[in-house]
Amino acid sequence: MRMTSSAPGFTLAGVCTALPLALLFVLFPLPAVAHGEGQAARPPRAASPTPRELAPIDLTGFWVSVVTEDWRYRMVMPLKGDYGSVPLNAAGHKAADAWTPDQTGRCEAFGAAAVMRAPGRIHITWEDDSTLKIETEAGAQTRRIRFGSFAAAPTAASWQGLSVATWDPPPDVIDVLRTGGFDRLDAGQGAAARRAVWTPLKVITTNLRAGWLRPNGVPYSAQAAVTEHFMRFAVPEAGEWLTVRTVVDDPAYLVQSFLTSTNFKREADGSKWSPKPCRE
Repeated sequence: MRMTSSAPGFTLAGVCTALPLALLFVLFPLPAVAHGEGQAARPPRAASPTPRELAPIDLTGFWVSVVTEDWRYRMVMPLKGDYGSVPLNAAGHKAADAWTPDQTGRCEAFGAAAVMRAPGRIHITWEDDSTLKIETEAGAQTRRIRFGSFAAAPTAASWQGLSVATWDPPPDVIDVLRTGGFDRLDAGQGAAARRAVWTPLKVITTNLRAGWLRPNGVPYSAQAAVTEHFMRFAVPEAGEWLTVRTVVDDPAYLVQSFLTSTNFKREADGSKWSPKPCRE
């Protein structure tokens, strides 16, 4: 049915055509659609898991060093000028020869490039969901290992520097114990297993103060970079073990990378914990 007015040719359709579009929405509003009607509500985005939640192994606890290599340099104070197996260049030899016995016990011997080699205990905890804290008896040092995008901005160089960590994904096959356990990782079939074994935690440390690779002044410079791989595993009837493989690269004092492998065994508690501070 057509509606008309007293004016000739005036119709409701004509009014709608003439009115601006915005005014039409005011006069004839669209029905409201309730939230969730017509389309599914988008679910909230789940928070990304933290590095602590992603940890493939548990490194926390008290660990005591088991000296299986370099006994003469780690358990006995090496003499001045004894820097065997460290690939020093000429500048490195000169710096090492400048060391004097009265410097024994200084904090230079407990920087990140060397502190894990010092005999004693370490205590590993999560300081927060993105930071592992490693405390050492030797030198009473504290290392903070921060993960990826959670790493702190660089600050002034320090003994422990800036350590940035990543969790490395596992290989398809992990079978260390089949080779005869920890004591056979260096020989025969164990050697191949050692090259392929998974090291879940990788840590790169820079921004270091110059220090010593050994307590008799064998040097590393502030340009040094330290790469570490942490691995935890169980040995039947021998408990839980932690191995830290360390690579020190230093263009100032080394002609090639300096590699070490340091072993720890887990202790039940901290009853034997006894930090020994270094001196500045």
